[in-house]
Amino acid sequence: MTIATRRQMARSAGLVSILFAASRLLGLLREVVIAARFGAGADLDAYLAAFRVPDLIFYLAAGGALASAFIPTFTACLAREDDPRRRAAWRLASSVANLMLLVTTALAIGAALLARPLVATLIAPGFSPAQQALTAQLMTLMLLAPIIFGLSGIIMGILNSFQHFLAPALAPVLYNLLILLGAWFLAPTLGVYGLAIGVVAGALAHLLVQMPALLRRRPLYSLALGLDNPDVREVGRLMGPRVLGLAAVQINFLVSANLASRLGAGSISALNYAWLLMLLPQGIIAQGIATAIFPTLSAQAARGQIAALRSTLNAALRAVLWLTVPATVGLFILRVPIIQIFFQRGQFTADSTAMTAYALAFFAFGLVAHSLLEVVTRAFFALHDTWTPVKIGIGAMALNLILSLLLLRPLSFGGLALANTVATTAETLLLLWLIRPRVDGLGGRRLLASLGRMLPGTLAMAGVLLLFMRLAADWTPWLTAIGGILLGGAVYAGFALLLGRNELRSLLRRG
Repeated sequence: MTIATRRQMARSAGLVSILFAASRLLGLLREVVIAARFGAGADLDAYLAAFRVPDLIFYLAAGGALASAFIPTFTACLAREDDPRRRAAWRLASSVANLMLLVTTALAIGAALLARPLVATLIAPGFSPAQQALTAQLMTLMLLAPIIFGLSGIIMGILNSFQHFLAPALAPVLYNLLILLGAWFLAPTLGVYGLAIGVVAGALAHLLVQMPALLRRRPLYSLALGLDNPDVREVGRLMGPRVLGLAAVQINFLVSANLASRLGAGSISALNYAWLLMLLPQGIIAQGIATAIFPTLSAQAARGQIAALRSTLNAALRAVLWLTVPATVGLFILRVPIIQIFFQRGQFTADSTAMTAYALAFFAFGLVAHSLLEVVTRAFFALHDTWTPVKIGIGAMALNLILSLLLLRPLSFGGLALANTVATTAETLLLLWLIRPRVDGLGGRRLLASLGRMLPGTLAMAGVLLLFMRLAADWTPWLTAIGGILLGGAVYAGFALLLGRNELRSLLRRG
C-alpha cells in the first residue's frame, strides 16, 4: 500500500470519525430531550424494551450481511471485474437487496402478529399488564424500521466499497435528528408514541440521504434473487455464522431486558443511559477508524497483501488504544457531573442520576475492549473468516449470561453492566490472540510499547482528576465536568507529546 493511499485512508477515517461524532452527539442530545420528557420511568422502559425485537430482526437479516459478508464479497467482485459497467457486482447487490427485503418483511410481519405474547413471555415479563400492552404497541409500530434499514444497510455497504463514506456517515446523523424531533415536537402530545414515530421517520431518512450518492454510481438494478449466483452464495456462506453470532448478542440483550424488567421502574432506562454514554467515545473513536479501514483490509486480503494488512491493523489498534485508555479513566471519574449536565432536568431527577452513574461505573471499564473489538473483528471479516469471531462471540455471550445471573442479586442492574464488561474484555483478548497467526504476527512489541508510553500519562491524569474532584466538590456540575475534561485532557496530551511524539506522528501519517 502506498503512502498516498494511507493518507487517503487517514482522511476517510477522520471524515467518518467527525460524522460519527456528530451522530453520537446528536444522539446524546436526543437522549437529553428524552430524559427531560420521560426521566427514567415506566414509559421509557416500555419504549426501550420494544426496541429489542426490531433490533433483533435488523441485526439478524441486514446487520450480518453488511458487517461481515457483503462488503468483502462486493469488493472482491469489483476488483476482479473487467466490465466497465460492473454488471456482475450490480447483480450481486441487487440480489442481496431483494433477498434482504423479503426476509426482513416476513420477519417483521411475524413479529407484529406475535407482539403481545413476545412481550409477556420473553421481553418484559416483569412489566405490569398495561406496560406490556404499551410495549407491544410500540414494537409493532417500530417493526417498519428494520425493513427500511435492511435496504439502507446494503446501500451503505455499496458506497463504502467504492470508498465513499460521506453519505453513509450522514445517515445516522439524520436518524438521530428525526428521533430528536419526535421527542421534542410529538412527545408532548403523543407521549412515548412520538418517539416510535421518530424511529420510523429516521429510518426512512437514513435510506433517502444515501440515494443520490448511489445513483451517481449508475447502479444496474435487477429483480432477480440470484440464488444460483456464486457471489450471492458466498454472501450467504459468510453471513450464516455471523447471523449466529449476532443472534447470541441480541438474545443476550433480550435476557438483560427480561432481567432488568424485574428490578423496578427505571432499571432498563438507567442501563440504557449509561450504555449510550459509554458508546459515545466508542463511536467517535473506534467506529470511525474501523469503518474507514474495513474496505482497505478487504482489498488487501483479496490481493494477498498480508504484510500490508498487518501494518494497517496494527496502526488502527494503536490509535484506538491511545484514545480509549484515557477516555475510560475520564468517563469513570467524571461520570456523575457528566450525567448531571446531560440529563438531570425535567423528569430526570437526582435519583435517576445516581442510578445511571451506578451502571456507568461498570460499563466504563469496557470501553477499551468494545473499541478494540470493532477493529479486530473487521480483520477477520476481511479475511473471509466469520466463524472465528462468531464462535468466540457466542462463548462471550454465554459468559455474559452466566455472570449476569450471578451478579444480579449482589449488584442489581449494575451486575448486568459488569457482566457485559467482563465478557467483552475476554472476547476481545481472545480474538487478538487468534488473529496473530492469520496475519503473521500482530506487532505485539509495538502494541506493548504504545501501552508503556501511554500509561504514565493515564496514571497522571487519573491522579489529577481525583484531586480535582475533591477540590470541586461544591462546584456546579457544568464547571466540574468541563473543567475536569479540559484538565484531564491537557495532562494526558502533555505526557503523550513528551513520551510518544514520534509514534503519534507516525500514526497520523499512516492513518
